[in-house]
Amino acid sequence: MRILSGLILTLMLAWSQLAQAVTNVDNIRAWQAPDNIRLVFDLSSPVQHKVFMLDNPQRLVLDIEDTKLDLNIDALGLAKGPIQKVRTGKRGDGVRLVLDLDGEKISPKSFQLAPNDQYGNRLVLDLALPEAVKAESESVERKQEANTGPLRDIVVAVDAGHGGEDPGALGPGGLREKNVVLSIAKEVARLIDAEPGYRAELIRGGDYYVSLRGRTLKARKINADLFVSIHADAARNKSARGASVWVLSGSGASSEMGRWLAQKENGADLIGGVGSVSLEDKDDLLASVLLDMSMTASQSSSREVANRVHSNIAGFARMHKNHVEQAGFVVLKSPDIPSILVETGFISNPNEAANLKKSSYQNQMARAIVSGVKAHFWDRPPSRTHIAARKRAGETLAGAESTYRVAPGDTLSVIAVRNGISLDQLRRANELRGDRIRVGQVLKIPAS
Repeated sequence: MRILSGLILTLMLAWSQLAQAVTNVDNIRAWQAPDNIRLVFDLSSPVQHKVFMLDNPQRLVLDIEDTKLDLNIDALGLAKGPIQKVRTGKRGDGVRLVLDLDGEKISPKSFQLAPNDQYGNRLVLDLALPEAVKAESESVERKQEANTGPLRDIVVAVDAGHGGEDPGALGPGGLREKNVVLSIAKEVARLIDAEPGYRAELIRGGDYYVSLRGRTLKARKINADLFVSIHADAARNKSARGASVWVLSGSGASSEMGRWLAQKENGADLIGGVGSVSLEDKDDLLASVLLDMSMTASQSSSREVANRVHSNIAGFARMHKNHVEQAGFVVLKSPDIPSILVETGFISNPNEAANLKKSSYQNQMARAIVSGVKAHFWDRPPSRTHIAARKRAGETLAGAESTYRVAPGDTLSVIAVRNGISLDQLRRANELRGDRIRVGQVLKIPAS
């Protein structure tokens, strides 16, 4: 009897371990971007999986071993675009997911992610849509052809941080950074498009994920004159607050220059912004000199735009620092495109989160960014643009005047230098007879 009881206990333990070895698919999330579809499988544990294509008819197959799936696939809303139908079935002890395609060639890629603060184990399936990429490329070519004449629009790439399964920072009441910054980015793009001589391009126009390098690549494809990335900060300390504006640090620029020089033999990267040169046909020394010149010009422009935007935001919001900050953010590492990153405030701070949630505050933030962008390009318009022609014709920039709230340690001369104007200009704009200013005072910053 004791032997029988031991055998039963052993069998029960083995059955329990076998049951625990089966992974559950707890949820499936999907995002469709213009050039790719991403599926994320939330799992109870890591899995073994395989992805492959089948022809006649064309299908994409995902096999996940030792897994159970009991979800309504139709709720994903994937039966559109190149995906005609989604089917699931058993395959041994695992699950098979089949995507019936409309004949369009797609490029699948899969990888697993370890648990983090927000999600558990995940399996990610990315489906690149070459036809969508081709359509975008053709659209870019048409825009470039239209700009090869004597005059062209200034192009601003507006990047809303995070997106899709990456919500960014989380604020009180479930407020998500990805949603706040997308609203601000859309308003920035709307204001820019409303300005004659400008065109805005959203890096992401909806709730989907774009990789960090993919963001800068898209800006390069559209020949952007400026890249503006919009985020909302967060900290464990709920009292942390203040907006900030960032540019690429010197060390970040140096590492990026090395990466570009190491990859130049691929001939895949064309510098088409400030530098307007290709590296692929240059020897190492010349390529290094040209890239250094391009990055120097780009960083100088980045700092000028950042200073103007910082001053504008400081006119109505508390700033984290009273100067533009520097870091090695990947999205700032375009050697040919002036790039800035705007942290619109701390979403983890209840007061700032309440502001960031308001459309009126979001619009105010957008206007501050656009005003800084306009003032910069009026001061330094790219050649062969409508803005350059208007400036040569003697026009003045409407709405170029911005504001700045005096911070501790500021002096009138420092504020003038920071904004590229003379001390006399600053005095006249504010009707000042001397150089005395007080902390918290709001100054008018005239166009330089």
